[in-house]
Amino acid sequence: MAGVESIRRGRSKPIGSLTQMATIRLGKRTDKNSPLIKDFVPLAKLDDIVFGAWDPIPDDALTAAKKAGVLEDRDIEPIADFLRKIKPMPAVFDNKYVTRIHGTNVKKGKTKRDLAEQLRQDIRDFKSKNKCDRIVIVWCASTEIFIKPGPQHATIEQFEKAMDKNDDAIAPSMLYAYAAIMEGVPFANGAPNLCVDTQALIKLAQDRGVPISGKDFKTGQTWMKTIVAPGLKARMLGLAGWYSTNILGNRDGEVLDDPQSFKTKEESKLSVLHTILQPELYPDLYKDFSHVVRINYYPPRGDNKEGWDNIDIIGWMNYPMQIKINFLCRDSILAAPIALDLALFSDFAQRAGMKGIQEWLSFYYKSPMTAPGLQPEHDLFIQQTKLKNTLRHLMGEDRITHLGLEYYA
Repeated sequence: MAGVESIRRGRSKPIGSLTQMATIRLGKRTDKNSPLIKDFVPLAKLDDIVFGAWDPIPDDALTAAKKAGVLEDRDIEPIADFLRKIKPMPAVFDNKYVTRIHGTNVKKGKTKRDLAEQLRQDIRDFKSKNKCDRIVIVWCASTEIFIKPGPQHATIEQFEKAMDKNDDAIAPSMLYAYAAIMEGVPFANGAPNLCVDTQALIKLAQDRGVPISGKDFKTGQTWMKTIVAPGLKARMLGLAGWYSTNILGNRDGEVLDDPQSFKTKEESKLSVLHTILQPELYPDLYKDFSHVVRINYYPPRGDNKEGWDNIDIIGWMNYPMQIKINFLCRDSILAAPIALDLALFSDFAQRAGMKGIQEWLSFYYKSPMTAPGLQPEHDLFIQQTKLKNTLRHLMGEDRITHLGLEYYA
């Protein structure tokens, strides 16, 4: 949870995120007008953000950072006092939905509705205590077990009845999404589980004027797929198969070692290639290609995820060729700037009067939310164009089509 204060505190430093480092072109190429996004769009300032969290594990942010082993002490110690003050609120957590985690910092309640109301009170208390003007919630928690949408998720009335009955179809993440929307707080889902992407909560967000987006941060192997696959399609190179395996040793890897949580993640990761390559339009190139995804929990790797991709492509005159990708990155280092961008852009969207599904934020997600019946756009470059054109539109600038005929008239 991030709250935006009316006073400044803390200090900022360069962060590798789109909002802080990327530019946005305005007008013609010959105008040479490309301000930083953060200077073009009235985003909340980094110095004005207060961070808070719920967590079933009671460690403060400093202890959690040291245990995670992502950052070196030289990067942690200068802000140790700041991190030490961030203590997590008791979480709504149920081991039934994330079987590999056992937390002690957990809320109690007779019903799931009771728990949702406790979350709503936490939001109000956090806002008041920290003198925040606005709040944004980004779900960065573990992947829950696979749940299919059912009648409990069809309308808000059925959803609330299911909460009252402690229905298993209502997972903890859904309670956070419900609480956020009811409090008028933008909500972004960074995990692949069914959460805010249900008919009931989408309608609730629309009715209450709350921006929502999701789902599943696009940080590693899938991010690479949304870069490489559009290139194969652009050159009309065929695909026989794409084999992906991941080695991950942090808590995320441990959670995904559970088959039910992995199934949730697998559903998110498998959809990307079919949507980009459109085998229904190009059956000769992409019909029935083999797509395999594996995630292996390997504790020695820690947060340093490793992804191996073997891509069997087909070129001119049906000659087989291969592409190999070895992806060696730090999972949290890739994900943290995405969480920050989503907080800043979600807050901006609400101030701009946008509500409901924010498809323009698809750039950050493996399984972007869209209007019912609308196919999501997975091509990273189309997603980025959509994001920047949305910012241009909101700021009263002309959208850029890259047609470029005006230079040759």
